[in-house]
This record gives sequence, structure tokens and C-alpha cells, in this order.
Amino acid sequence: MRQLIPPTARRRLRALAAVAIASGLLAASACGGDSGGSSDSADGKVTLRFTWWGGDTRTKLTQQAIEAYQKDHPNVTIKGEFGEWSGYWDKLATTVAANDAPDIIQMDEKYLREYADRGALLDLKKAEGLDTGKFEEDTLKAGEFDGGLYGLNAGINSFAIVANPAVFKAAGVALPDDTTWTWDDYTKLAAELTTKLKGKAWGTGAPGTNEAALNLWARQHGESLWTQDGKLGVSADQVTAFYQQVLKLRDAKAIPSAEFVSQDMNAALDQSAMATGKLAMGWMWSNQLNAMSKAAGQELKLLRVPSVDGKASANGSYYKGSMFWSISSRSKHQKEAAEFVNFLANNPAAGNILLAERGVPPNTEIRAAVTPKLQPADAASAKFIQDIGKELGDPSPAPPVGGGQVEKIIQRYTTEVLFGRQTPDKAAKGFIDEVNGELK
Repeated sequence: MRQLIPPTARRRLRALAAVAIASGLLAASACGGDSGGSSDSADGKVTLRFTWWGGDTRTKLTQQAIEAYQKDHPNVTIKGEFGEWSGYWDKLATTVAANDAPDIIQMDEKYLREYADRGALLDLKKAEGLDTGKFEEDTLKAGEFDGGLYGLNAGINSFAIVANPAVFKAAGVALPDDTTWTWDDYTKLAAELTTKLKGKAWGTGAPGTNEAALNLWARQHGESLWTQDGKLGVSADQVTAFYQQVLKLRDAKAIPSAEFVSQDMNAALDQSAMATGKLAMGWMWSNQLNAMSKAAGQELKLLRVPSVDGKASANGSYYKGSMFWSISSRSKHQKEAAEFVNFLANNPAAGNILLAERGVPPNTEIRAAVTPKLQPADAASAKFIQDIGKELGDPSPAPPVGGGQVEKIIQRYTTEVLFGRQTPDKAAKGFIDEVNGELK
């Protein structure tokens, strides 16, 4: 995502450990003081609270799914609590700290371990009424750590290059063979595009505007941004090498100016360089293809990321959860909450409503059923996910506590490198030190 996690959310999350102990969050509660996020009545009716972030389209479709579920489960009322990404994490941190968490939570990878480590999330392996039998193993692994499943993948995506065929055509340049290209091929192609576009657009956006490209670079070199035990896994040498690659792109004029890149990092989607036709290629998650294509008014195309040796199977890619379904460990109705999550994940009725709004469905049967009904860009995203399946590595570990700030940190050091204010090795050291400081 382009948006940043608010710093106030980080402070509140760090306070959760103390609040959790004080409120009994980390201990089993058998007394009548358990508030939880749900409610019930003497006639057996249950009310569940369900929170998510997203725009109007997501909210409309999610409400339709809720109504479909309630029609078949008249004893259950589901209250939706939704908002924009920018305020979502502050609100969630506040409600969890106050022991008033919603029952069902739309969770992001950045904060999955953060909440799970503080005992705020239910281990879904122990959830009654939740079936994961139609999920591919790797899509389940995306929400697993420390032996538990704390987030059920709500949609599959993978980090990718997005290309604008119309800009390629304007430059008179053919789209690349993304099954064999290297970083050198990518750099040369982007430089050629910039030259032939004669100031109207650039060849590519800069990697380093979020942490995903650095993670794939690290994975291509035998490392990873995070380790399974919750530590920073990328070395200063590989961060240095990554920034040297960014400078190669800059010096070849394959990417826009430092000023342009820094402004574009946080531009609204419809004002971004990719949406306004200023780039022939960019970097993004595959589930954003439909939204970006609509913003661009063009049919965009997903490409595999380049690799060191031209082997697609060695480019570091993996299936990432676009977002997850989690259940509060303090819910008084965990069974009913799990049954609703099971509906969202496995029921054809829900699949036909939600389609690929949260990414390609991870349930293989639902995916096959809804793919013919998808809009062209979502269908292309689903095909891309299917095509790369045999090339992928194991899922990348979820960020540890404090790891949610890495996007902001890498953006700052990328800017420093592009402006020439720091050398790659100095920026790498600063990046490593600052991220490690956040983890402490």
C-alpha cells in the first residue's frame, strides 16, 4: 500500500503489552468481567463486531456478504465497523488496549505478529468451525508463525512489475520476456524507454519506495528482510548492493528525478506517476492491478520481477496475503466468529459477492468458480498468480513487533541516496541501525 502506518498507532501498540497484562488479555478469563467485542441475549441471539479498512466498493460488497450470511443465520447480527486505512490502526490499537476489540478483524501482515505476540488474536488452528482444507499450503503459511495460525489469508497477491503497454507502444519498444530478464536487462530497458519517450515519461519507477523490492532482492541473494524468529534478516552488504542498483537506475536516467520520486512516494493513487502515464513500468502488489488500471484509464500488465541470473524461479517471489481475517482472543463468541470467517473464505455465495476485491481467492475451488466472472484486470491478476505458482519460494516471515515502520524508514533512506546526500553503504548502515532500534 502507498499509505504509511500512523506513528501514534505504533506507540499505542507498544503500550498494548502493559495494558494486556493489566486487563487480563494474556490470561484466560473465567469471571463475569469479560467484556469482549461481542454481545448476546437471553433468546440465543448473537451480535458480532467486524472491522475492516477500505474504500466504498469494498464496504458495499462486504455489507452484501454480511447480509447474505445473516439471511441464513437469523440468530447472528454482524455490525460492520469500517474506515480508511489512515485511521484504522489507531482505532484498532485503542479498542484492543481498552479490552473492547471487535470479534472479527481485517488484519495486515505488518501488524499480524504485533497483535498475536501480545495475545490479542486467536490461534485459528484451534477455532471451531473453520475449514482450511481447500487452501494451498503456502497461502496458509502466510498467516502462520510460532506454531499458530493467527491470520487466514483473505486474498493472494505477489509483488510484481506493472507495465503500461500504451507507453511501451508510444516509445516503439516491445514488452520484455519477464521469464528470463535480469536486473541488467531491466535497467537497460528502462533507460531505453526514457530515451525514446523524450521527456514525456520515464522507463520505470524506483524500487525502494517500500520494503517489498528490498525483500525480494534479499531473497534473491539467500537472505530475507525478516527471519522466522522475528529479527532483521537482511545484511548491510545486501542493503548496500540494493542501493547501488537504485543508483544504476538513476545514473542511466531510467527513473525520474529524486524530487519526483520523493513526491510520488505518497501521492494518491489517481495522481501517481503510474496512473498519470508518466511511467512505462512501476512496482506494486498484484492485487492492485484493477485499481491502478482504472486510475490509469489503460489496461496495464503484470510482469515478473527481474532476477540476478534470469531465472524466474530464483527471483525471490512468494505468495503474500493481501490481508487476513483474524479473530479476537477475547471474543465471547469465537465459534460464531469462526463460522462467519469460514463463510467469507469458503462459501460460494460470499465468493460470488466479493470476487477478487481483496485479492485472488486463496480457496482453490472458490478461485476457479469466480475467475470467469472477474473484471478483465482482476482476471489478469488471477492468471498471473496462477502462472507464477510453480516458480515461488516459501512465504516471507511476517514482520516482528516494531517491523511495521520499515516502509517509512526505507523511503527516507532511498530519498537520501537518490539526492546524493548519503552513499549506499552509509544509507545501509543507517537503515539497519534504525530498523533494529524499532525492533527493540
